[in-house]
Amino acid sequence: MQESIPLKRQNAEDYDLIVVGSGVAGMTAALVGVLSGQRTLMIEKSNQVGGTSATSSGTVWIPNNSYQRQHGITNDEHLAHQYLKALVGERTDRAMWETYIKAAPEMLSFLESQTDIRFRPYPTQPDYRQELQGAAAGWRPLEPMPFDGRSLGSHFDDVRWPLPELMLFGRMMITRGEAVRLLKMGRSLDSLLLGAKLLTRYAMDRIRYQRGTRLVIGNALVGRLYKNLLDRGASVWLSSAVSALNVESGRPIGLELLNKRGSSKVSARKGVILAGGGFPASRVLRERYLPSPTPQFTAAFEGCTGDTLLMAQAAGAALGTPGVDNALWFPSSVGQRKDGSQAVYPHIILDRAKPGLIAVNREGRRFVNEGLSYHDFTRAMYKAHQTTACIPARLVCDRRFIWKYGLGMIRPMSFSLKSFIERGYVQAADSLSELAEKIEVDPQGLLETVRLQNSDADKGIDSEFGKGSGLYERIAGDSEHQPNPCLGPIERAPFFSVAVWPTPLGTSLGLQTDSHGQVLDHDRQPLRGLYACGNDMHSPMGGEYPGAGSQLGIGMTFGYLSAKHAAREDGGRNVI
Repeated sequence: MQESIPLKRQNAEDYDLIVVGSGVAGMTAALVGVLSGQRTLMIEKSNQVGGTSATSSGTVWIPNNSYQRQHGITNDEHLAHQYLKALVGERTDRAMWETYIKAAPEMLSFLESQTDIRFRPYPTQPDYRQELQGAAAGWRPLEPMPFDGRSLGSHFDDVRWPLPELMLFGRMMITRGEAVRLLKMGRSLDSLLLGAKLLTRYAMDRIRYQRGTRLVIGNALVGRLYKNLLDRGASVWLSSAVSALNVESGRPIGLELLNKRGSSKVSARKGVILAGGGFPASRVLRERYLPSPTPQFTAAFEGCTGDTLLMAQAAGAALGTPGVDNALWFPSSVGQRKDGSQAVYPHIILDRAKPGLIAVNREGRRFVNEGLSYHDFTRAMYKAHQTTACIPARLVCDRRFIWKYGLGMIRPMSFSLKSFIERGYVQAADSLSELAEKIEVDPQGLLETVRLQNSDADKGIDSEFGKGSGLYERIAGDSEHQPNPCLGPIERAPFFSVAVWPTPLGTSLGLQTDSHGQVLDHDRQPLRGLYACGNDMHSPMGGEYPGAGSQLGIGMTFGYLSAKHAAREDGGRNVI
């Protein structure tokens, strides 16, 4: 991997603003710092930028955005206020989520006016809690536009790869919408032409590059932010581990770090912004702060170990008030790749809501509406586990389901599942009773559950949990399947099951901040010059998950606010 080299200056160790972490929250903070005229350094401890953001959908949840207003939706600020009041309420300082509603569209407009960062709306992507007042049926989640990685030149390899399971051929990126279209290649000229176009581009890329250079979703957002940083002269130090926060007279003045140059100190005249991604990859902190049984796996970036949080606490910073479970969740299956590495595959939207799949506990009984958001589904696992073991939960379906929709790491239209079975990723059996024995659930319970499921599928009504009754579930289901896009029979052998575990995609417990992103001490006073954003900041939503892209939207917004506020600082004095 190539390392970005800071620009030569009279004193290359002195900066106005230092950002620790290179996810989209940190990169937004660094970019806003540069655009505000600040000498800016971004530090990343790994040899690539992007962190968890690089493997994400790249979606940002922005209420009252400009795309809504262009389409005549002018009352969304009021509706978003209703929604977050109902969802978050007093779980956190109300000023935090109110600030988000106001500042998120401002952040978006600032970046679009100053850079080439662009998004497009999802008009039919509903908020996750449709039963709450103010929930929207779409338009709040925004998808980043594709980005040509070739424009990064030698820095293309600096961008962290997406999960290989979410790429075609393990090296070619496509969007969710493109995946749906490509599945119709045998029936649609449009899909055939799209496939030909994408494959041609990919084939040309592979002559020169290790992977496709057409970046979409999270990689597109990371790549475009990174390109804007490099073009504007920001210093970026990769493979640089921060070892300490230097404090003078109670004010952070810089950092100590270790990289291939050796140990060094860098000073920050106006501020240090922590954007290290929280602690989802720290076994010790998961044990300390997350619910029992402690999650053993995470789909988050392995570098998100909470070292920035511990460093800030050592300087007097306070954590926020612990919430329900202190995390933002995926249900994930765990498997072994052909190269022997471990894969943690998040079951986000591609299989759980589709017709013909159920999730069961140790008794072989359903415990949840499988079409809920990934966050709420995992919370239901923990709640149900208090009375009947369902960690891991077992997703059960038949071969017809897998052929049509896939199952976790298994893609639709897979002719052979032999390798997945041999590696123990999926269990298969010729009868439900035999499958129950293999996955160690009660056979009679599973038989009765499937019998009721099949009966409900015929009627189109889930008599147990109402799967398919909500807008979010129906959108995630199969619109071509009737009478309920989320209910289908499980009836044709062989039958299959995969285990899913609760995995933190991020943590919601973080450093307490004010609405400017300033980190607070135990007396709730700002530690002047120290800021936090992304998952290093205590969740403005109190650990709730309003809709697709809320993590990245919040991270970018408070990265923007932090950098703007720091730019007004001058050695501890506000500049008016």
